[in-house]
Amino acid sequence: MRLGLKLFLGYFLIVGLGVYFSLNILGVEIKPAFRQATEETLIDTAHLLAVLARDDLANGSLADGRFQARLAEYARRTPNARVWDIVKNTLDHRVYITDTQGIVLFDSTGQAVGQDYSRWNDVYLTLRGQYGARTTRENPDDERTSVMYVAAPIRDGDRIIGVLTVAKPGSSVQPYVDRAEAQLRRAAAVLVAVSLTVGLAFSWSLARSINRLAAYARAAAEGQRRAVPRNGGPELRALAEAVETMRDRLEGRDYVERYVHTLTHEMKSPLAAIAGAAELLRDALPALQRERFAGLVTGEAERLQQMIERLLALATVEQRRELQEQRPIPLQPTVQELLASRMPIIARKRLRIDQHIPENTVLLGERFLIAQAIGNLLDNALDFSPEQGCITLAAEATSDAWRLTVANTGSALPDYTRDRLFERFYSLPRPDTGRKSTGLGLAFVREVAQLHGGTITVDNVLNAAGKASGVAARLTLPAA
Repeated sequence: MRLGLKLFLGYFLIVGLGVYFSLNILGVEIKPAFRQATEETLIDTAHLLAVLARDDLANGSLADGRFQARLAEYARRTPNARVWDIVKNTLDHRVYITDTQGIVLFDSTGQAVGQDYSRWNDVYLTLRGQYGARTTRENPDDERTSVMYVAAPIRDGDRIIGVLTVAKPGSSVQPYVDRAEAQLRRAAAVLVAVSLTVGLAFSWSLARSINRLAAYARAAAEGQRRAVPRNGGPELRALAEAVETMRDRLEGRDYVERYVHTLTHEMKSPLAAIAGAAELLRDALPALQRERFAGLVTGEAERLQQMIERLLALATVEQRRELQEQRPIPLQPTVQELLASRMPIIARKRLRIDQHIPENTVLLGERFLIAQAIGNLLDNALDFSPEQGCITLAAEATSDAWRLTVANTGSALPDYTRDRLFERFYSLPRPDTGRKSTGLGLAFVREVAQLHGGTITVDNVLNAAGKASGVAARLTLPAA
Protein backbone atom coordinates (compact mmCIF):
# COMPACT_ATOMS: atom_id res chain seq x y z
CA MET A 1 0.00 0.00 0.00
CA ARG A 2 1.31 3.44 -0.95
CA LEU A 3 2.44 5.79 1.82
CA GLY A 4 -0.02 8.50 0.74
CA LEU A 5 -2.92 6.04 0.91
CA LYS A 6 -1.77 4.80 4.32
CA LEU A 7 -1.65 8.35 5.65
CA PHE A 8 -5.05 9.17 4.20
CA LEU A 9 -6.67 6.02 5.61
CA GLY A 10 -5.11 6.62 9.01
CA TYR A 11 -6.28 10.23 9.01
CA PHE A 12 -9.73 9.15 7.84
CA LEU A 13 -9.91 6.54 10.62
CA ILE A 14 -8.98 9.09 13.29
CA VAL A 15 -11.46 11.67 12.03
CA GLY A 16 -14.18 9.06 11.54
CA LEU A 17 -13.79 7.68 15.06
CA GLY A 18 -13.72 11.19 16.50
CA VAL A 19 -16.91 12.17 14.69
CA TYR A 20 -18.57 8.85 15.57
CA PHE A 21 -17.91 9.13 19.28
CA SER A 22 -18.78 12.82 19.28
CA LEU A 23 -22.12 12.11 17.62
CA ASN A 24 -22.84 9.32 20.08
CA ILE A 25 -22.00 11.48 23.09
CA LEU A 26 -23.92 14.50 21.85
CA GLY A 27 -26.79 12.30 20.69
CA VAL A 28 -27.07 10.81 24.17
CA GLU A 29 -26.88 14.26 25.77
CA ILE A 30 -29.34 16.10 23.52
CA LYS A 31 -32.55 14.46 24.72
CA PRO A 32 -31.74 14.67 28.44
CA ALA A 33 -30.73 18.30 27.96
CA PHE A 34 -34.08 19.15 26.38
CA ARG A 35 -35.92 17.21 29.08
CA GLN A 36 -34.02 19.03 31.80
CA ALA A 37 -34.80 22.40 30.27
CA THR A 38 -38.48 21.45 29.91
CA GLU A 39 -38.64 20.14 33.47
CA GLU A 40 -37.11 23.34 34.82
CA THR A 41 -39.80 25.35 33.04
CA LEU A 42 -42.56 23.05 34.29
CA ILE A 43 -41.38 23.56 37.89
CA ASP A 44 -41.85 27.32 37.58
CA THR A 45 -45.22 26.86 35.88
CA ALA A 46 -46.48 24.37 38.49
CA HIS A 47 -45.59 26.59 41.45
CA LEU A 48 -47.13 29.64 39.77
CA LEU A 49 -50.39 27.81 39.06
CA ALA A 50 -50.38 26.30 42.56
CA VAL A 51 -50.44 29.80 44.02
CA LEU A 52 -53.23 30.88 41.65
CA ALA A 53 -55.35 27.81 42.41
CA ARG A 54 -55.09 28.07 46.22
CA ASP A 55 -58.15 30.24 46.83
CA ASP A 56 -60.51 28.20 44.61
CA LEU A 57 -59.32 24.95 46.21
CA ALA A 58 -59.73 26.34 49.70
CA ASN A 59 -63.25 27.64 48.86
CA GLY A 60 -64.27 24.43 47.10
CA SER A 61 -64.95 26.27 43.82
CA LEU A 62 -62.45 24.56 41.52
CA ALA A 63 -65.13 23.30 39.15
CA ASP A 64 -66.65 26.73 38.43
CA GLY A 65 -64.22 29.25 39.89
CA ARG A 66 -61.91 31.77 38.34
CA PHE A 67 -59.03 29.27 38.05
CA GLN A 68 -61.10 26.92 35.90
CA ALA A 69 -62.28 29.80 33.72
CA ARG A 70 -58.77 31.05 33.13
CA LEU A 71 -57.54 27.58 32.17
CA ALA A 72 -60.48 27.19 29.77
CA GLU A 73 -59.50 30.50 28.20
CA TYR A 74 -55.89 29.27 28.00
CA ALA A 75 -57.02 26.09 26.20
CA ARG A 76 -58.86 28.12 23.53
CA ARG A 77 -55.80 30.18 22.61
CA THR A 78 -53.81 29.62 19.37
CA PRO A 79 -50.25 30.93 19.83
CA ASN A 80 -49.36 30.93 16.11
CA ALA A 81 -45.72 31.25 17.11
CA ARG A 82 -42.55 30.46 15.12
CA VAL A 83 -39.73 29.17 17.30
CA TRP A 84 -36.74 29.44 14.97
CA ASP A 85 -38.01 27.40 12.01
CA ILE A 86 -40.67 25.38 13.91
CA VAL A 87 -44.28 26.63 13.97
CA LYS A 88 -46.27 26.16 17.20
CA ASN A 89 -50.07 26.43 16.90
CA THR A 90 -51.26 24.49 19.99
CA LEU A 91 -50.88 24.75 23.76
CA ASP A 92 -49.85 21.43 25.24
CA HIS A 93 -50.00 21.82 29.03
CA ARG A 94 -52.36 19.62 30.99
CA VAL A 95 -53.16 20.64 34.55
CA TYR A 96 -54.81 18.56 37.26
CA ILE A 97 -55.31 19.08 41.00
CA THR A 98 -55.64 16.40 43.68
CA ASP A 99 -56.65 16.69 47.30
CA THR A 100 -54.63 15.52 50.26
CA GLN A 101 -55.77 11.93 49.59
CA GLY A 102 -54.56 11.96 46.00
CA ILE A 103 -58.07 12.08 44.49
CA VAL A 104 -58.30 14.19 41.32
CA LEU A 105 -60.53 17.21 41.96
CA PHE A 106 -59.79 19.06 38.72
CA ASP A 107 -58.45 18.06 35.31
CA SER A 108 -58.08 20.59 32.46
CA THR A 109 -58.88 17.77 30.02
CA GLY A 110 -61.80 16.47 32.10
CA GLN A 111 -60.52 12.90 31.85
CA ALA A 112 -59.35 11.95 35.36
CA VAL A 113 -61.72 13.76 37.77
CA GLY A 114 -62.44 11.42 40.70
CA GLN A 115 -59.57 9.06 39.99
CA ASP A 116 -57.05 8.09 42.63
CA TYR A 117 -53.57 9.42 41.71
CA SER A 118 -52.11 8.92 45.16
CA ARG A 119 -49.68 6.27 43.90
CA TRP A 120 -48.18 8.43 41.13
CA ASN A 121 -44.82 9.85 42.14
CA ASP A 122 -45.74 13.44 41.35
CA VAL A 123 -48.62 13.35 43.85
CA TYR A 124 -47.20 10.83 46.31
CA LEU A 125 -43.89 12.64 46.85
CA THR A 126 -45.35 16.15 46.87
CA LEU A 127 -47.88 15.27 49.60
CA ARG A 128 -44.91 14.19 51.71
CA GLY A 129 -43.10 17.50 51.26
CA GLN A 130 -40.68 16.26 48.59
CA TYR A 131 -40.13 17.20 44.96
CA GLY A 132 -42.65 15.21 42.92
CA ALA A 133 -42.18 14.43 39.23
CA ARG A 134 -42.58 11.54 36.87
CA THR A 135 -42.40 10.58 33.20
CA THR A 136 -44.95 8.09 31.92
CA ARG A 137 -45.53 6.65 28.46
CA GLU A 138 -49.06 6.59 27.18
CA ASN A 139 -47.96 3.70 24.97
CA PRO A 140 -45.34 1.62 26.81
CA ASP A 141 -43.79 0.51 23.49
CA ASP A 142 -43.41 4.01 22.03
CA GLU A 143 -40.86 6.36 23.58
CA ARG A 144 -42.31 9.31 21.69
CA THR A 145 -45.60 9.07 23.68
CA SER A 146 -43.92 9.86 26.98
CA VAL A 147 -45.41 12.69 29.09
CA MET A 148 -43.54 14.63 31.76
CA TYR A 149 -45.41 15.46 34.99
CA VAL A 150 -44.16 18.01 37.53
CA ALA A 151 -46.11 18.75 40.72
CA ALA A 152 -46.16 21.62 43.23
CA PRO A 153 -47.91 21.70 46.63
CA ILE A 154 -50.91 23.97 47.13
CA ARG A 155 -50.44 25.48 50.58
CA ASP A 156 -52.71 27.29 52.99
CA GLY A 157 -50.11 28.77 55.26
CA ASP A 158 -47.73 25.95 56.12
CA ARG A 159 -50.36 23.25 55.53
CA ILE A 160 -50.54 21.31 52.22
CA ILE A 161 -54.16 21.27 51.07
CA GLY A 162 -53.59 19.77 47.62
CA VAL A 163 -51.23 19.06 44.76
CA LEU A 164 -51.20 20.77 41.36
CA THR A 165 -49.49 18.86 38.52
CA VAL A 166 -48.52 20.30 35.15
CA ALA A 167 -48.00 17.76 32.35
CA LYS A 168 -46.31 18.30 29.01
CA PRO A 169 -46.11 15.61 26.30
CA GLY A 170 -42.69 14.75 24.95
CA SER A 171 -44.04 14.99 21.41
CA SER A 172 -44.22 18.78 21.79
CA VAL A 173 -40.47 18.88 22.48
CA GLN A 174 -39.51 16.23 19.95
CA PRO A 175 -39.38 18.59 16.90
CA TYR A 176 -36.71 20.62 18.65
CA VAL A 177 -34.80 17.44 19.50
CA ASP A 178 -35.06 16.28 15.88
CA ARG A 179 -33.95 19.69 14.64
CA ALA A 180 -30.91 19.69 16.93
CA GLU A 181 -29.97 16.15 15.87
CA ALA A 182 -30.36 17.06 12.19
CA GLN A 183 -28.14 20.10 12.61
CA LEU A 184 -25.64 17.99 14.46
CA ARG A 185 -25.59 15.43 11.63
CA ARG A 186 -25.18 18.16 9.03
CA ALA A 187 -22.34 19.71 11.00
CA ALA A 188 -20.73 16.27 11.35
CA ALA A 189 -21.10 15.65 7.60
CA VAL A 190 -19.50 19.02 6.82
CA LEU A 191 -16.73 18.31 9.33
CA VAL A 192 -16.07 14.90 7.78
CA ALA A 193 -16.08 16.37 4.25
CA VAL A 194 -13.72 19.20 5.20
CA SER A 195 -11.49 16.85 7.17
CA LEU A 196 -11.34 14.37 4.30
CA THR A 197 -10.56 17.15 1.85
CA VAL A 198 -7.77 18.47 4.06
CA GLY A 199 -6.48 14.95 4.71
CA LEU A 200 -6.59 14.09 1.01
CA ALA A 201 -4.79 17.30 0.09
CA PHE A 202 -2.17 16.74 2.78
CA SER A 203 -1.64 13.08 1.81
CA TRP A 204 -1.48 13.97 -1.88
CA SER A 205 1.00 16.77 -1.24
CA LEU A 206 3.23 14.59 0.92
CA ALA A 207 3.06 11.65 -1.48
CA ARG A 208 3.76 13.99 -4.41
CA SER A 209 6.81 15.42 -2.67
CA ILE A 210 8.10 11.94 -1.83
CA ASN A 211 7.47 10.76 -5.40
CA ARG A 212 9.38 13.76 -6.74
CA LEU A 213 12.26 12.97 -4.43
CA ALA A 214 12.18 9.31 -5.51
CA ALA A 215 12.06 10.34 -9.18
CA TYR A 216 15.01 12.65 -8.59
CA ALA A 217 16.97 9.83 -6.91
CA ARG A 218 16.19 7.47 -9.84
CA ALA A 219 17.22 10.14 -12.34
CA ALA A 220 20.45 10.69 -10.40
CA ALA A 221 21.14 6.95 -10.48
CA GLU A 222 20.64 6.96 -14.26
CA GLY A 223 22.88 9.99 -14.72
CA GLN A 224 20.07 12.30 -15.85
CA ARG A 225 20.01 16.01 -15.10
CA ARG A 226 17.10 17.14 -12.98
CA ALA A 227 16.52 20.05 -10.63
CA VAL A 228 16.49 19.29 -6.92
CA PRO A 229 12.89 19.25 -5.60
CA ARG A 230 12.45 22.17 -3.22
CA ASN A 231 8.87 21.71 -1.99
CA GLY A 232 7.38 19.40 0.63
CA GLY A 233 8.48 21.07 3.86
CA PRO A 234 11.86 21.58 5.52
CA GLU A 235 12.39 17.88 6.31
CA LEU A 236 11.92 16.73 2.71
CA ARG A 237 13.97 19.67 1.43
CA ALA A 238 16.77 18.68 3.78
CA LEU A 239 16.54 15.08 2.54
CA ALA A 240 16.61 16.27 -1.09
CA GLU A 241 19.66 18.41 -0.41
CA ALA A 242 21.37 15.46 1.27
CA VAL A 243 20.67 13.29 -1.79
CA GLU A 244 21.98 16.10 -4.02
CA THR A 245 25.17 16.40 -1.96
CA MET A 246 25.71 12.64 -2.10
CA ARG A 247 25.09 12.66 -5.84
CA ASP A 248 27.53 15.50 -6.44
CA ARG A 249 30.27 13.81 -4.46
CA LEU A 250 29.78 10.43 -6.13
CA GLU A 251 29.44 11.94 -9.58
CA GLY A 252 32.40 14.20 -8.99
CA ARG A 253 34.71 11.25 -8.50
CA ASP A 254 33.42 9.37 -11.55
CA TYR A 255 33.33 12.57 -13.57
CA VAL A 256 36.97 13.45 -12.90
CA GLU A 257 38.14 9.89 -13.51
CA ARG A 258 36.20 9.61 -16.78
CA TYR A 259 37.40 12.95 -18.08
CA VAL A 260 41.01 12.33 -17.17
CA HIS A 261 40.96 9.07 -19.14
CA THR A 262 39.19 10.67 -22.09
CA LEU A 263 41.36 13.78 -22.13
CA THR A 264 44.61 11.85 -21.93
CA HIS A 265 43.45 9.59 -24.76
CA GLU A 266 42.50 12.54 -26.99
CA MET A 267 45.70 14.43 -26.20
CA LYS A 268 47.95 11.58 -27.31
CA SER A 269 47.51 12.27 -31.01
CA PRO A 270 48.33 16.03 -31.04
CA LEU A 271 51.11 15.56 -28.49
CA ALA A 272 52.61 12.81 -30.60
CA ALA A 273 52.44 15.07 -33.66
CA ILE A 274 54.06 17.94 -31.73
CA ALA A 275 56.78 15.67 -30.35
CA GLY A 276 57.50 14.24 -33.78
CA ALA A 277 57.65 17.64 -35.40
CA ALA A 278 59.89 18.99 -32.63
CA GLU A 279 62.25 16.05 -33.06
CA LEU A 280 62.51 16.71 -36.77
CA LEU A 281 63.01 20.45 -36.23
CA ARG A 282 66.23 19.69 -34.33
CA ASP A 283 67.82 18.60 -37.57
CA ALA A 284 68.83 20.84 -40.40
CA LEU A 285 65.84 21.01 -42.72
CA PRO A 286 65.02 22.97 -45.80
CA ALA A 287 63.10 26.17 -45.07
CA LEU A 288 59.92 24.83 -46.65
CA GLN A 289 59.89 21.67 -44.50
CA ARG A 290 60.82 23.64 -41.38
CA GLU A 291 57.92 26.00 -42.02
CA ARG A 292 55.57 23.05 -42.57
CA PHE A 293 56.60 21.33 -39.30
CA ALA A 294 56.44 24.60 -37.39
CA GLY A 295 52.91 25.14 -38.72
CA LEU A 296 52.07 21.60 -37.61
CA VAL A 297 53.26 22.36 -34.08
CA THR A 298 51.28 25.60 -34.01
CA GLY A 299 48.13 23.92 -35.35
CA GLU A 300 48.26 21.03 -32.89
CA ALA A 301 48.91 23.44 -30.02
CA GLU A 302 45.86 25.46 -31.04
CA ARG A 303 43.88 22.24 -31.23
CA LEU A 304 44.94 21.35 -27.70
CA GLN A 305 44.03 24.84 -26.52
CA GLN A 306 40.56 24.61 -28.11
CA MET A 307 40.06 21.14 -26.66
CA ILE A 308 40.89 22.31 -23.15
CA GLU A 309 38.71 25.41 -23.39
CA ARG A 310 35.73 23.54 -24.80
CA LEU A 311 36.20 20.71 -22.35
CA LEU A 312 36.12 23.16 -19.47
CA ALA A 313 32.97 24.80 -20.86
CA LEU A 314 31.30 21.41 -21.33
CA ALA A 315 32.31 20.28 -17.85
CA THR A 316 30.85 23.47 -16.37
CA VAL A 317 27.51 22.91 -18.09
CA GLU A 318 27.39 19.19 -17.27
CA GLN A 319 27.87 19.86 -13.57
CA ARG A 320 24.97 22.30 -13.40
CA ARG A 321 21.54 21.06 -12.34
CA GLU A 322 19.52 24.18 -13.10
CA LEU A 323 19.74 27.53 -14.83
CA GLN A 324 21.24 30.46 -12.96
CA GLU A 325 18.86 32.88 -14.65
CA GLN A 326 15.95 32.82 -17.06
CA ARG A 327 15.47 35.92 -19.17
CA PRO A 328 13.75 36.69 -22.48
CA ILE A 329 16.27 36.41 -25.34
CA PRO A 330 15.33 37.89 -28.76
CA LEU A 331 16.65 35.33 -31.25
CA GLN A 332 17.09 37.53 -34.32
CA PRO A 333 19.64 39.97 -32.77
CA THR A 334 21.52 37.04 -31.21
CA VAL A 335 21.87 35.29 -34.58
CA GLN A 336 22.95 38.56 -36.23
CA GLU A 337 25.78 38.98 -33.71
CA LEU A 338 26.94 35.40 -34.26
CA LEU A 339 26.92 35.84 -38.04
CA ALA A 340 28.80 39.13 -37.82
CA SER A 341 31.62 37.51 -35.84
CA ARG A 342 31.95 34.85 -38.55
CA MET A 343 31.80 37.10 -41.60
CA PRO A 344 35.46 36.45 -42.63
CA ILE A 345 34.90 32.73 -43.17
CA ILE A 346 31.49 33.40 -44.77
CA ALA A 347 33.11 35.81 -47.19
CA ARG A 348 36.09 33.52 -47.87
CA LYS A 349 33.85 30.60 -48.79
CA ARG A 350 31.37 32.92 -50.57
CA LEU A 351 28.45 31.39 -48.68
CA ARG A 352 24.85 32.51 -48.94
CA ILE A 353 22.98 33.02 -45.67
CA ASP A 354 19.19 32.65 -45.76
CA GLN A 355 17.39 33.78 -42.62
CA HIS A 356 13.75 33.03 -41.79
CA ILE A 357 13.57 34.07 -38.15
CA PRO A 358 10.43 36.06 -37.15
CA GLU A 359 11.00 39.24 -35.20
CA ASN A 360 8.77 37.97 -32.37
CA THR A 361 10.99 34.94 -31.76
CA VAL A 362 11.95 35.25 -28.08
CA LEU A 363 13.55 32.43 -26.11
CA LEU A 364 13.65 31.96 -22.35
CA GLY A 365 16.91 31.01 -20.65
CA GLU A 366 20.56 32.03 -20.17
CA ARG A 367 21.70 34.17 -23.05
CA PHE A 368 25.38 33.19 -22.80
CA LEU A 369 24.71 29.45 -22.99
CA ILE A 370 22.13 29.75 -25.77
CA ALA A 371 24.44 31.97 -27.82
CA GLN A 372 27.30 29.47 -27.41
CA ALA A 373 25.06 26.56 -28.42
CA ILE A 374 23.81 28.34 -31.56
CA GLY A 375 27.39 29.40 -32.32
CA ASN A 376 28.53 25.77 -32.22
CA LEU A 377 25.77 24.75 -34.63
CA LEU A 378 26.69 27.63 -36.92
CA ASP A 379 30.40 26.66 -36.79
CA ASN A 380 29.56 23.11 -37.84
CA ALA A 381 27.43 24.39 -40.71
CA LEU A 382 30.29 26.66 -41.86
CA ASP A 383 32.85 23.86 -41.63
CA PHE A 384 30.80 21.37 -43.67
CA SER A 385 29.41 23.79 -46.27
CA PRO A 386 31.17 23.73 -49.65
CA GLU A 387 32.29 26.95 -51.30
CA GLN A 388 29.37 28.99 -52.64
CA GLY A 389 27.07 26.82 -50.53
CA CYS A 390 24.04 27.96 -48.57
CA ILE A 391 23.31 28.06 -44.85
CA THR A 392 19.67 28.45 -43.78
CA LEU A 393 18.57 29.64 -40.36
CA ALA A 394 14.85 29.36 -39.61
CA ALA A 395 12.66 29.44 -36.53
CA GLU A 396 9.17 28.07 -36.10
CA ALA A 397 6.85 28.11 -33.12
CA THR A 398 5.59 24.96 -31.38
CA SER A 399 3.11 24.72 -28.50
CA ASP A 400 5.35 26.40 -25.90
CA ALA A 401 8.75 26.54 -27.56
CA TRP A 402 10.69 27.69 -30.61
CA ARG A 403 12.51 25.30 -32.95
CA LEU A 404 15.64 26.80 -34.51
CA THR A 405 16.93 25.01 -37.61
CA VAL A 406 20.52 25.51 -38.83
CA ALA A 407 20.90 23.74 -42.19
CA ASN A 408 23.77 23.64 -44.66
CA THR A 409 24.19 22.28 -48.14
CA GLY A 410 26.87 19.73 -48.79
CA SER A 411 27.59 16.09 -48.13
CA ALA A 412 25.22 14.02 -46.03
CA LEU A 413 25.93 12.31 -42.74
CA PRO A 414 27.05 8.69 -43.10
CA ASP A 415 24.72 6.20 -41.45
CA TYR A 416 27.40 4.98 -39.06
CA THR A 417 27.63 8.43 -37.45
CA ARG A 418 23.98 8.71 -36.43
CA ASP A 419 24.42 7.16 -32.97
CA ARG A 420 27.72 8.88 -32.17
CA LEU A 421 27.20 12.51 -33.13
CA PHE A 422 26.73 13.67 -29.52
CA GLU A 423 29.58 11.64 -28.03
CA ARG A 424 32.41 13.63 -26.49
CA PHE A 425 35.46 13.94 -28.74
CA TYR A 426 33.73 12.27 -31.69
CA SER A 427 34.20 14.28 -34.87
CA LEU A 428 34.12 13.90 -38.65
CA PRO A 429 36.88 15.18 -40.92
CA ARG A 430 36.23 18.64 -42.34
CA PRO A 431 35.84 18.63 -46.15
CA ASP A 432 38.21 21.60 -46.59
CA THR A 433 41.15 20.41 -44.50
CA GLY A 434 40.46 16.77 -43.69
CA ARG A 435 41.14 17.53 -40.03
CA LYS A 436 38.79 16.79 -37.15
CA SER A 437 37.55 19.22 -34.52
CA THR A 438 37.60 18.74 -30.77
CA GLY A 439 34.34 16.76 -30.98
CA LEU A 440 32.87 18.67 -28.05
CA GLY A 441 30.55 21.11 -29.86
CA LEU A 442 27.46 18.96 -30.25
CA ALA A 443 27.94 17.46 -26.77
CA PHE A 444 27.90 21.02 -25.41
CA VAL A 445 24.76 21.89 -27.40
CA ARG A 446 22.97 18.81 -26.06
CA GLU A 447 23.84 19.71 -22.47
CA VAL A 448 22.59 23.28 -22.97
CA ALA A 449 19.36 22.01 -24.53
CA GLN A 450 18.72 19.58 -21.68
CA LEU A 451 19.53 22.23 -19.09
CA HIS A 452 16.81 24.43 -20.66
CA GLY A 453 14.36 21.56 -20.98
CA GLY A 454 14.78 21.45 -24.76
CA THR A 455 16.07 19.01 -27.41
CA ILE A 456 18.63 18.86 -30.24
CA THR A 457 18.51 16.62 -33.29
CA VAL A 458 20.79 16.38 -36.33
CA ASP A 459 19.73 14.73 -39.57
CA ASN A 460 20.18 14.82 -43.32
CA VAL A 461 18.21 17.18 -45.54
CA LEU A 462 16.47 15.55 -48.51
CA ASN A 463 15.93 17.34 -51.79
CA ALA A 464 12.95 17.05 -54.12
CA ALA A 465 14.34 13.82 -55.56
CA GLY A 466 14.56 12.26 -52.10
CA LYS A 467 18.35 12.36 -51.97
CA ALA A 468 20.41 13.85 -49.16
CA SER A 469 21.66 17.32 -50.04
CA GLY A 470 22.91 18.58 -46.69
CA VAL A 471 22.56 18.45 -42.93
CA ALA A 472 20.11 20.19 -40.58
CA ALA A 473 20.43 20.67 -36.83
CA ARG A 474 17.19 21.43 -35.00
CA LEU A 475 17.45 23.02 -31.55
CA THR A 476 14.20 23.33 -29.56
CA LEU A 477 14.20 25.77 -26.63
CA PRO A 478 11.38 27.16 -24.42
CA ALA A 479 9.58 30.30 -25.54
CA ALA A 480 9.43 33.36 -23.33
